[in-house]
Amino acid sequence: MEAIILAAGLGTRLRPLTDRIPKALVEVDGVTMLERVARRLVDAGAHRLVINTHHLGELIEGFVRARDGFGVEVRFSRETGDAPLDTGGGIQQAARLMELREPFMVHNSDVITDLSLPALLAAHDPGALATLAVARAETRSPLLLDDAGVIGVRYPSGSEQLARPVQGTLREGAFSGISVVSPALPGLMTESGAFSVIVAYLRLIAEGRRVDAWDIGDALWADIGTPERLEEASRLLAARRKAGTGAT
Repeated sequence: MEAIILAAGLGTRLRPLTDRIPKALVEVDGVTMLERVARRLVDAGAHRLVINTHHLGELIEGFVRARDGFGVEVRFSRETGDAPLDTGGGIQQAARLMELREPFMVHNSDVITDLSLPALLAAHDPGALATLAVARAETRSPLLLDDAGVIGVRYPSGSEQLARPVQGTLREGAFSGISVVSPALPGLMTESGAFSVIVAYLRLIAEGRRVDAWDIGDALWADIGTPERLEEASRLLAARRKAGTGAT
């Protein structure tokens, strides 16, 4: 299995901490986010990691090399423009460094979770363009789901975008930033520059493709996007470690 780690974010809401280190190298309970994510992916069977970089990318590359690539082949997708390419553009560029012979995983570098990555892989239907791990959490832009999978998104303004007619019950969920993706996806992306992968998914759903949602249930899921969330994640992991129920 190949996997992409999205690590190009600027981490603006974590400044001034991220003025000197990239968000992917922020430590939570003594371990950097990048190492947590990379080792979970390797444990799940990844033999090649492609890490996209932008802000202070040289620090990420040095960190990875100092750890011998976490024991697998690592390639770097360096984004050189004034701003990162967002999730869609990041995947689109990183995929050029991949063989794309089988479904691959995409994992944000700012997410802490103990969801089973092997279970997510097993849940992916090859007939789907992707399977998105969805958390029961509040988010500014929840995915809209129905009985057939992902159907749309609700924006912070309250407006909704539906890519197709609703099938069954409409509900919402938070995209966890973790997914299994068909090797066909990069070739179907007609978008260019910086764009959200959700934009591409909704266009492709409207064209008749299917994107599935996988409920992570009661699994731990947290992001470190703000100082408050970072502090809460640190407290949570420290408590779980002391209780012997640690998460990675």
